[in-house]
Amino acid sequence: MRAGAVVRAMCFCAALAISAVASAQSAAAPQQASNVPVCAGCHEDKWTSIAMSAHGAKNDASGSMCQACHGDASEHIKDPANAKPANPFSRLTPATAGEQSNVCLACHAGHRELTFWESGKHAKQDVTCANCHSIHGKERNPVVAPYTTSFRPNEADVCGTCHQQIRSAIMKPSHHPIIENKMKCSDCHNPHGALSPVMLRHESVNAECTSCHADKRGPFMFPHPPVDENCLSCHNPHGSVHYMLTNEHVPNLCQDCHDWSKHPGSFYQGNSGWLTPQGTPNSSVSTRLIARSCLNCHNAIHGSNAPGARGKFLTR
Repeated sequence: MRAGAVVRAMCFCAALAISAVASAQSAAAPQQASNVPVCAGCHEDKWTSIAMSAHGAKNDASGSMCQACHGDASEHIKDPANAKPANPFSRLTPATAGEQSNVCLACHAGHRELTFWESGKHAKQDVTCANCHSIHGKERNPVVAPYTTSFRPNEADVCGTCHQQIRSAIMKPSHHPIIENKMKCSDCHNPHGALSPVMLRHESVNAECTSCHADKRGPFMFPHPPVDENCLSCHNPHGSVHYMLTNEHVPNLCQDCHDWSKHPGSFYQGNSGWLTPQGTPNSSVSTRLIARSCLNCHNAIHGSNAPGARGKFLTR
């Protein structure tokens, strides 16, 4: 008897759940239908593209969200062929870059990412919101599917449309995992404007780098001056053909500054170089760059806290 009562109770609960879902769906259907704008009668594809987005959720039967971006359409509805709305995004009569961006800023100006929009490089170069964003879902760039590890679009493709030199750098063998979609351009830069150099999210290049590479921050008892000055003295953050995103291969990189030292330093001498000139003593090929690396000994290259001479010379 007890088992039968349990089964009946479970069936009753299931029936209640099904009826609740059905009633919720029936209640949501009129509500969903009520925000279909009058614009969808002709521009159905445009409405469909935003129906499931935040813009579509705030729309109504009169198309208030459509008119918020594309201008008053009251006369256009009466005479669609002749009375065109004052659409700032029209290809026939486009507005200025500032006017187009102001349409978006009318709602989004309060976002903290847009605090320094007017001071940013993009705004000063007449780049509009619509140059990067398309609320109607048009794809502006090729898909790099073999490198994508996420369903989200690869942000580097959008940025690379204009910044093609950077795009080529991130394709080099040594690079941050940008094309793999594990990092984004906006992790380091704020494309919506900043007061820092190249719109970095931190106040300086070093602060930006050490926000992730905290072990290189220090402070060190024996710091390496070029490291304190600028990480870009040795590294290219977007990509390099040399390991660790360095600008050159070691020892070339080190000898840009250390062209003289207590042990043989620069290989750029008057009587030798990459190839020793023919007709001089020891005219064989120079081996100074073969299997040589300053880091074999000076491995604490970013700074050292080792005592005495070891720390002073950034050695093991």
